[in-house]
Amino acid sequence: MESDTYDALDRQLVHALQLAPRAAFSRLAAVLGVSDQTVARRYGRLRGAGRLRVLGLTDPERLGEVRWQLRVRCTPDSAGPVASALARREDTVWVSLNSGGTEIACSTRMPPDRSDHSLLLQHLPRTPSVLSVAAHCVLHTFFGGAKNLALKSGALSDEQVAALTADAPQVAEPGGPVPQLDAADRRLLAVLALDGRTPVAELAAACGKSESTVRRRLEELVGSGVLYFDLDVDWLIFELHTQTWLWLNVLPAELANAGAALAAHPEVAYACATTGPSNLHAVVITRGVRDLYAYLTTRVAALPGVQQVETAPTIRIVKGPGPLPPRPA
Repeated sequence: MESDTYDALDRQLVHALQLAPRAAFSRLAAVLGVSDQTVARRYGRLRGAGRLRVLGLTDPERLGEVRWQLRVRCTPDSAGPVASALARREDTVWVSLNSGGTEIACSTRMPPDRSDHSLLLQHLPRTPSVLSVAAHCVLHTFFGGAKNLALKSGALSDEQVAALTADAPQVAEPGGPVPQLDAADRRLLAVLALDGRTPVAELAAACGKSESTVRRRLEELVGSGVLYFDLDVDWLIFELHTQTWLWLNVLPAELANAGAALAAHPEVAYACATTGPSNLHAVVITRGVRDLYAYLTTRVAALPGVQQVETAPTIRIVKGPGPLPPRPA
């Protein structure tokens, strides 16, 4: 499937699934103005080609987990194997090869009862081919998680967005009570992490509960903010070819304003405040390097309090926002 085979309907479908990830094909079709069969065929085509996955993921902030952004510098011949090893870990997401293939970037999360930080302080520094490790603790997320770049695409009209979000569940404000997760919940979440559109009957079988109980639990987990849905998307669908990690040094007094402004940029897929010498991190996706240059010299240059900007182009994404998909049998 080449990038020039994608059309407006593909982009509308991606946008629609970000807004209503578990909606029936009939509902999506009614909003998009096509037949149920067309929506099912387009979704199956994109998913089958590995261009689109709907994922049900847990929010680390709601679970009290500590998140880190890692930058791992390796010898050129070892970066690929190290990246692959990181991608196989359950506590990592967004593993990519950056900066000509000698730097690995990834995100990791740790439960609040884990203080050993084994990935950070033991495994990586002991790897002979690892030259250095920089770890930045995530302090605040400005854009990301349940908010996906598809929301900024403009693929759907305001009326279509309203139709898909009219009955969206209300998510509790941060700081509210968080439901305790038991073994059945974890089995449920493990299935959703691989396919957020898994039918309720299959979810019920996986966690050993009735379908009505599973529906109710899904509503509770989403309403509490513990569970959210995201898309793992090939952005070539939107004719976006270049992904770049940005590390910005911003005056502390301007950090909140700069982060909020950055989050509103249509190029920004993720933005957060971190510890370390660079206190604002973002991932931007553009059509190409010319658009990246224009973005850096206009929108980024206009951010308040920015003193320094470092860019790291992504060469290859090894792992996206969820677990690695199972290998074909």
